[in-house]
Amino acid sequence: MAKVIGLGGIFFKSRDPGALTAWYARHLGLEPEAWGGVRFQEDASRPGYLLWTPFPADTTYFEPSQQAYMINFRVDDLAGLLERLRADGVEVDERVDQSEYGAFGWIMDPEGNRIELWQPPA
Repeated sequence: MAKVIGLGGIFFKSRDPGALTAWYARHLGLEPEAWGGVRFQEDASRPGYLLWTPFPADTTYFEPSQQAYMINFRVDDLAGLLERLRADGVEVDERVDQSEYGAFGWIMDPEGNRIELWQPPA
């Protein structure tokens, strides 16, 4: 049977795609290609996986963002990245969660999108 085998991308509207892309490059290290997007190559040496999860319409998990979605990025050093983001003036949630799934932190991008940062367990 034909079926979906993975996530092919995350696409969303932006008031200023160039400026937002530059913000993600500066603060999160994303390296845009000439066509304007970022390609993530899978690396078997790094832990992690990709999730697809619908949340209830009344979830507060994405707050303070008013968007109907939230992007989760795998990171290699959550504490170090959050420290650098704070120093750069990025809005960083003070809460950091630790669980058997790893460490989680949250930031807001300049367009009001909540971003979840996840460091999988080693």
